[in-house]
Amino acid sequence: MIDILYPVTVLGGLGLLFGTSLSLASKVFSVEVNPKVEEVRKVLPGANCGACGFPGCDGLANAIAEGKAPVNACSVGGDAVAEKVANIMGVNAAESVREVATVLCQGDCDKAKDKYIYNGIEDCRAQNILSGGSKACSYGCLGCGTCKDVCEFDAIQIINGIAVIDKDKCTACKKCLSVCPKGIIELIPYDNEVVVKCKSNDPGKIVRGNCSTGCIGCQICVKNCPVDAFSFENYLAKINYDKCINCGICAEKCPTNAIFSSLEKSKTVAQ
Repeated sequence: MIDILYPVTVLGGLGLLFGTSLSLASKVFSVEVNPKVEEVRKVLPGANCGACGFPGCDGLANAIAEGKAPVNACSVGGDAVAEKVANIMGVNAAESVREVATVLCQGDCDKAKDKYIYNGIEDCRAQNILSGGSKACSYGCLGCGTCKDVCEFDAIQIINGIAVIDKDKCTACKKCLSVCPKGIIELIPYDNEVVVKCKSNDPGKIVRGNCSTGCIGCQICVKNCPVDAFSFENYLAKINYDKCINCGICAEKCPTNAIFSSLEKSKTVAQ
């Protein structure tokens, strides 16, 4: 009987000792948790996309609670989530400008020429290693769909050899921007209807030889813009979205249709 009671007593004593030690240690080394962290985390969308610059929604919640990030830092949640976070933090939510990712290229299979036929891995980064890809234009979309593969919101489709983004589905998480080897996907204001969909810095003669819809640097848009919203650098026209009033004159005047206007597209559909 003693042989049984002795080990039971020893183990029980050790259990009590360790339990007491752990209890004391948890109090001594405890870290006070800000209750607002959990409240903020609950209203964040949980996409963990990293667009805010923090390691997921948990990281952002901590940063907001500590005052290291603004209440509207979550681009996926938009103004609705920003308002909820602002209420938790007891501050006013500054209304943010919604942005969407846009592919600055229209060189699909019908408009752009190829240097060679690519039969490798369906990944733009892999294709880009081979002499900059199959497109004759070294700035053109390669159309393998790497951006589509990383989009968690089904906002990107490959249509006729080029990536096309649905602005209503896009959350501006920036994942497509980070994987595009050509760097032709950029964020623009959601409400802007006019976009220069070309990134080529080649002279106009070279652009004409590679693509029928590229910017040829004629500067007609610069000369005709009524609010001076255009600049011209490295053979390429660029829009200052803070000045642009979406009048669509630039798109109407552009000889190659390198400037895309959803307003013009709507008119065409209506006709």
